[in-house]
Amino acid sequence: MLILRAVIVFAFVLAGYLAGGKFGNASIGIFVGLLVGIWAAIIELLLKRAKVNSIFGGLLGMWTGFILADLLLVPFRHYEIPYEGEVFLVLTFILGYSGLMIGLDKGKQLTVASIIRKLRGAGESENIKLLDTSVIIDGRIADICETSFIDGVFVAPQFILHELQHIADSPDSLKRARGRRGLDILQRMQKMHQITVRIVENDFPKIKEVDSKLVALAKVMDAKVITNDFNLNKVAELQGVTVLNINELANAIKPLVLPGEPLRVFVVKEGKEQNQGVAYLEDGTMVVVDNGRKQIGKNIDVTVTSVLQTTAGRMIFTKTREDYERGEGKQGTGK
Repeated sequence: MLILRAVIVFAFVLAGYLAGGKFGNASIGIFVGLLVGIWAAIIELLLKRAKVNSIFGGLLGMWTGFILADLLLVPFRHYEIPYEGEVFLVLTFILGYSGLMIGLDKGKQLTVASIIRKLRGAGESENIKLLDTSVIIDGRIADICETSFIDGVFVAPQFILHELQHIADSPDSLKRARGRRGLDILQRMQKMHQITVRIVENDFPKIKEVDSKLVALAKVMDAKVITNDFNLNKVAELQGVTVLNINELANAIKPLVLPGEPLRVFVVKEGKEQNQGVAYLEDGTMVVVDNGRKQIGKNIDVTVTSVLQTTAGRMIFTKTREDYERGEGKQGTGK
């Protein structure tokens, strides 16, 4: 491909030389041919890697740069300043290239939905968020909305409602309870005055998977997806859809604990390793207590020794206060 691009540039240079020779200025023809050849190679390289909306944005930006270059030459034409042609070539190259790069970047946000909103005079995006089945059943999204930390338009597609109804009608009592809870959560959100909840009929009959339908709808509506599903999170991000993961939010706002910080916990069960005990903080964070197996069923004072962040959440490793102080005392005496 590199050789092909070099051949294309050479062909434009040769064409510029021949065309310039007819007008008596072969050097300018070579310069113009070189610029056009470089332009062609750059555009081919960029368009090859870009998506359709980025290509459209890039072309729009490039032509905007060309028009701006032409407008900047008005004083040259009016006052007959020399070197108008050379200045025009330089300005066209610089502004056209700048417009192309800006357009390619901004074009990523350009969708059919956003264009329609602009034509209708709707202004900025409505900040649409699509609700996944898992996040509706989870219920924490309703609590977050009540605090006004998140706003905008929340959309529940009909195919999500159908999935919730299917779960609510399940013969399994646990699934049935989860499905009904999800429907109750939606009703609760509809009654909140600080947010708007919409039910849309959009569907994609050719797509079978609900998660795939949700991603496709997010692209059409230029929306974000709210979910707890790790796999949906990854699939959506791979397709350029912004995801708001409630689990990630919950992990991010958990109180920060540092090594040496004291805690009081209730040991509920034994750990995986020998003599370990396991406790939980109010936010659900797991606390592993070294030598805490014999303290199961008791409230004890512990001291943090380390903190481990995993994909499943945060784990805090501790020692009982007595063991920690005993270890510190040994270090202090050099034993």
